[in-house]
Amino acid sequence: MESTDLSWRLLAKRQWPLALSLTGIGIAELGSITTELGWWQIPGVAVICAIAVLAPRRPFDAALAAAFAIVCTALYLRFLGVSFEPHFFVSGAGISVTGAAMATIAILVREASRLRAVSGTLLVLAAMTAAEVIGWPVVAASEYREWRPDPTSYLFGASIMLVLAIGTGLYFRARDNERSSQLAASVAAAQNAERMALARELHDVVAHYVTAIVVHAQAGQLNREVDVLPSIAASGNEALTAMRRLVGTMRDGTSAGPAASSSLMDDVRALASESGLPVRLSFDLREPVPQELARSVLRLVQESLTNTRKHALEVSSVDVELSSGDGTLRLAVADDGVAGGVPVGGSGGYGLVGMRERVELLGGTFSAGRREPTGWTVRAELPLV
Repeated sequence: MESTDLSWRLLAKRQWPLALSLTGIGIAELGSITTELGWWQIPGVAVICAIAVLAPRRPFDAALAAAFAIVCTALYLRFLGVSFEPHFFVSGAGISVTGAAMATIAILVREASRLRAVSGTLLVLAAMTAAEVIGWPVVAASEYREWRPDPTSYLFGASIMLVLAIGTGLYFRARDNERSSQLAASVAAAQNAERMALARELHDVVAHYVTAIVVHAQAGQLNREVDVLPSIAASGNEALTAMRRLVGTMRDGTSAGPAASSSLMDDVRALASESGLPVRLSFDLREPVPQELARSVLRLVQESLTNTRKHALEVSSVDVELSSGDGTLRLAVADDGVAGGVPVGGSGGYGLVGMRERVELLGGTFSAGRREPTGWTVRAELPLV
């Protein structure tokens, strides 16, 4: 049979109210036992209540065991000539046994499949009905009167108990399904966010160095007197380093990209120097820039310069302006190149998308477009806090 694999610790945490309630009811019932043989009901009642408490581990098995225990207890009490005291309905199971049966049905409806829930519930109902039938002659004889049961009151009370048990099970089943749906949605959202973050890092970092390799290799083909091998080797090493960082992120959650140094301006200067483009820098940083924000700014500058190398021809200048004030960091990257044909290495169309996502995640604004008469401009404003 299927099991919910509920640990004992979690079972105790979840079922202690039921265990406490059934124990209290069972103790209260002890005061109603009037004969010496009536104490024989205690072992059977204890077993039935224990099955109800343990039911979440194997709900359908618990329903089978509870039905069997109820019938067996009623049979040996009938053999001894005594009945459940006090009997909850006309002659059958007591309050604690009825409560245990209701709890078992509720747990079965909550945890089991529809077929097993229906069949298990019918078995428990059949067992409770059998306990009533088995106890009739005993109660009739002990009360020294002609036995005239009132089926109307019995069916009304039993129906209320059944509706309460099934309704409770359906309510918690709906709650469990809703919780599972919310958890699945949260996991899917987290996985998607992680994939998007890795995709941005892969595009912004690794593609930058691979583009440099392709550009240098093409330059070497056009002019064989130029020694491009050191530049290709350096770009290849940087690409490998970036890939290792991405693997580290996927394995143990470490940072996917290099952290910014203490000087954002020095980092931007290094990027400009590595790009091989005629970059003109302008800095006006009046407020300190947090490390995580500085890292994102470096990615924006890096991707902007990569786009210029891939898409622009006849570039005579690239202006990189970085300023801060009034709690806002402003970045502008503008070139005067002419749009080329097929970019170096092709274009996946994710550069601007990744930059826009990165800026919006930080609560900033992003824009990019052509400038007159020629060129392209990228602008971003990011809150410093």
